[in-house]
Amino acid sequence: VQHDEYDRDHPQDFALWKAWTLEDGAVKWQSPWGEGRPGWHIECSAMSAKYLGPQFDVHTGGVDNMFPHHENEIAQTEGATGKRFVKYWLHCEHLLVDGKKMSKSLGNFYTLRDVLALGHHPLAVRFALLSVQYRQKLNFTLEGISAARATLERVWEFVRKLETYAGEKENKGIQRILKRTQKRFEKSLDDDLEISPALAAIFDLITIVNTFVMKNKMSAANAQEVLALLKKFDRVLGVLPEKQEVPEDVKLLVAQREKARQSKEWKNADDIREQIKQQGYVVEDTSSGPVVKKV
Repeated sequence: VQHDEYDRDHPQDFALWKAWTLEDGAVKWQSPWGEGRPGWHIECSAMSAKYLGPQFDVHTGGVDNMFPHHENEIAQTEGATGKRFVKYWLHCEHLLVDGKKMSKSLGNFYTLRDVLALGHHPLAVRFALLSVQYRQKLNFTLEGISAARATLERVWEFVRKLETYAGEKENKGIQRILKRTQKRFEKSLDDDLEISPALAAIFDLITIVNTFVMKNKMSAANAQEVLALLKKFDRVLGVLPEKQEVPEDVKLLVAQREKARQSKEWKNADDIREQIKQQGYVVEDTSSGPVVKKV
């Protein structure tokens, strides 16, 4: 048997061991049947058995791996162990680029390194990829990454707002809203990782809480409760950036600018804002004080 790939009605079965050919080069081992190498399918059964054991919970792959590769893995492993191989199989659909299958021949082939070199944020790439359920084809475009970045900026701005919010009026309805949001989020992901309704629950929460913040209808403690739930969700999503400390010299400039603003020395305040910008930061004036962000 020469082939690792074949049609369902092929008369020959797949190979566990393949005789060495010139195309294999140095990839060969001695065996009772002469020099050769394992077939592609048995390699995966052997590796999973070594590192994960004879049984494990989740096996992923593309839809093109279902036949023959994964069916052969099941046949081999369960034939050898007599036990159920994998509990859950997750097969993701193909990635399209600008509506076409990604390929070097079409010139639409991107690596992550290529996309980052164009100036796109790595978390925007991650968000663009996870925002579509894994059983659906994802049309990957550079415009889509830019849109994902804009969406994330909204989330990041909301998090910064919560971190600096200093309201004092307690909102007793926050806990009910948070419980409802968490239930929606978990129910969606429990349903075959349906990501869209889960994200919708988060953005609905942001809309509601933003209204409370603008009208000063919640406390700083409420803001921390909302922030805690968002960080819990982010253990799944991984799209919130690590908090970066603002350098002391930038903090000093921000304080000087705030003093100039309070004294209505507008030109001096604008000059200091420019100095802050040259350091790689921007300052935004909010009802609870200045907020500093890295450019």
